[in-house]
Amino acid sequence: MTDELPRTDAAADAAGDVRPAAGQPLLRIEGVAKTFGSFRAVDGVSLDIKAGEFFALLGPSGCGKTTLLRMLAGFEAPDEGRILLGGKDIAQALPHERPINMMFQSYALFPHLSVRDNIAFGLKRAGMARADIATRVSEMVALVKLEGLEKRKPDQLSGGQRQRVALARALARRPQLLLLDEPLAALDKKLRESTQGELMELQRRLGMTFIIVTHDQEEAMTMASRIGVMKAGRLDQVASPRELYEAPRSRWIAEFVGDINLFDAEFKLRDGHRLVIGTGGAGTLVVAEPREAVGETRFSVAIRPEKVKLSRRGPVSEAGRETAINRLDGVIADICYLGGTTTYKVKLDTGGMLQASVANSARLDVDAYSLNQNVVAWFTPDDCVLLPS
Repeated sequence: MTDELPRTDAAADAAGDVRPAAGQPLLRIEGVAKTFGSFRAVDGVSLDIKAGEFFALLGPSGCGKTTLLRMLAGFEAPDEGRILLGGKDIAQALPHERPINMMFQSYALFPHLSVRDNIAFGLKRAGMARADIATRVSEMVALVKLEGLEKRKPDQLSGGQRQRVALARALARRPQLLLLDEPLAALDKKLRESTQGELMELQRRLGMTFIIVTHDQEEAMTMASRIGVMKAGRLDQVASPRELYEAPRSRWIAEFVGDINLFDAEFKLRDGHRLVIGTGGAGTLVVAEPREAVGETRFSVAIRPEKVKLSRRGPVSEAGRETAINRLDGVIADICYLGGTTTYKVKLDTGGMLQASVANSARLDVDAYSLNQNVVAWFTPDDCVLLPS
């Protein structure tokens, strides 16, 4: 990216500057709902997004995240609720009346137009002076590093280059809110990862508010400062990536975000600030008492695979932590080498299956575990999360 970036604190070209009152969110969604026939695609969603935030809507296909994004852009009108931008209700405003732009998954480039003309298209429609259009397009070309490609047509560009043209076109009118619908889905893994970093850097330097829709949990956790996880048209949890991963509010969230070990459990007794629970597959475990009451006698216990340690001789003291409380004997049933880590599936003597993720710290690990090898799996009470069933 270039060092000199176009200013975004001037009035938005699309529909005037919209600034929230002090302490208020840039975008407030209040009880928004949308129904198609008998299908309720978005069901009473409420959400605040701050100015300058990089927010991700995460969820499986059909959960309503793209429909919500289209309502923010003005391509769909909500059946219920309000959409406030800077305190002004824009729920019924037309797309060109909003200081919002949307970058589509397909990029939607005009195949007969050059890179320069694709970027300039919206500026011409807005009636910008020719000289100003030329200046703005040059800024955008430099911003997304497409110098020398201005005269090429979309079919003469790589997938990554087309993605940059679409991004430049979306930014050209200096929207206050940029919506991105699965913008990296068509890119290969390496290019997707590098483009994630570029988008994050661009968003920070412009100070613009980005909302990205994705079904890729790793993409959401890498790029966003906060994530809203949608299920069946509703927001299940809104949190930072760390909180979402380490403190999911439901069993569904725990399973959707990252790999997880889950066991059905029931309360046995309280031991100080710890709970003794019984599980069907992992026997009796000791867990830290949750900050919020689970509220049920039956619930689930979750342990992330990277929290599970493996040993041939059993656990040892680790930086003063009491690690030997939850000690489970078993045998290696499956091994998956992933380069930086190896995932082991351990068949426990108690009948359950436990997954452990171990970092490959040595290039040639002669001490790696092998199939059918007897091991001890262990983790601390603090490594366990209790969830409603």
